[in-house]
Amino acid sequence: MGKEEVLAIDIIMPHLGESVAEGTIIAWLIPQGARVGKDQMLLEVETDKVALEIPSPESGVVDEIFVQEGQTVPVGTLLARLGAEEASTEVVNRAGGMIVRPTTPPESALDRYSPAVRQFARKHEVNLSLVKGTGVGGRITKKNVMGFIAKRQKEESISTAGHQEASPMIPIRTLPIDDKVLPLTTMRQTIAERMVRSRQTSAHVVTFFEVDFSEITKVRVTHELTYLPFVITAVTRSLRDVPMCNASWGESGIIMKQAIHIGIAVALDEGLLVPVIRNADQKGLKLLANEIADLAERARTKQLYPEEVQGGTFSITNHGGFGSLFSTPIINQPQTAILGVGAVQKRTAVIDDAIAIRPICYLSFSFDHRVIDGATADQFMSRVKTNLEHSDWETLL
Repeated sequence: MGKEEVLAIDIIMPHLGESVAEGTIIAWLIPQGARVGKDQMLLEVETDKVALEIPSPESGVVDEIFVQEGQTVPVGTLLARLGAEEASTEVVNRAGGMIVRPTTPPESALDRYSPAVRQFARKHEVNLSLVKGTGVGGRITKKNVMGFIAKRQKEESISTAGHQEASPMIPIRTLPIDDKVLPLTTMRQTIAERMVRSRQTSAHVVTFFEVDFSEITKVRVTHELTYLPFVITAVTRSLRDVPMCNASWGESGIIMKQAIHIGIAVALDEGLLVPVIRNADQKGLKLLANEIADLAERARTKQLYPEEVQGGTFSITNHGGFGSLFSTPIINQPQTAILGVGAVQKRTAVIDDAIAIRPICYLSFSFDHRVIDGATADQFMSRVKTNLEHSDWETLL
């Protein structure tokens, strides 16, 4: 009887955005030998710009994984092969790189382990008859073999320790405890490199302004909005008046940006992402609020696309979310400035020679002194302050 033709899917490292040539496998969300459903998240990939999860284009079984977690490979590299239950002739998802093709199963398809597993076991002198398989139908996966090796090493370590005599001269309480080392992720390495490079590139200067958020508070509570849409609106209106703050340094001269694309810093457990709101000056408060919420949620769940973290012309970081009052943010290159927003707190203020209580916020403005002079920076911040305190916000919803 001839071999039955089945459908298989080659999972390759997708194209993850302009100027992105490689990606790092952060995690296989479905292990080798396990079944995956169509559109179920299959793996997590990280580049120097964004981390995102890639869904499976079809349902089936993860037959073999070729690139392990932690490895960085070029775009187009074969990552894994999926034995599909049913599929169309060709499938390409938005992240790209999912190719369905007919294939013929190898002679050893009914074996309990693949050739790659046998080779790995031989290399580490593992008797596969002693390994318990957790894959489909009891198949032994590479992960099973690695677990067997780890268990064997632990047992050997305990056995060796049992034959060693503890020194009576050293009390147990004085033995050193090793510090925990957290491996650097691609995102953390990228953040470190960019922050250092920004400090080395731009002539950082910071100016601070105090702003009364009374007018904003009235509208914000009524329409259930956060402060950030108001700040973005005030900033975009000010950038039109002081366009030098929406520029970048170039070898042949200062590049004046015509579009206003605002990057908003989103804190993640493993670092920071800055998704971009494009043409923010053309959007009302409610639309901005919806876009902020959407970008922030997808940043935290690794659903952003690479183009959504590129092309910003000005950045805003809301460090006040945890109660911080002042900050000196580092400029997001190649931009020329970044605005820091502190916590909004009620404080005493002098209004018409009388003491009053007002919701006050401190804004910090870090700027590149190669491009922006102090007078220009203060002019810009004065406009931001005026726009925040005196805008007719109801008309800007």
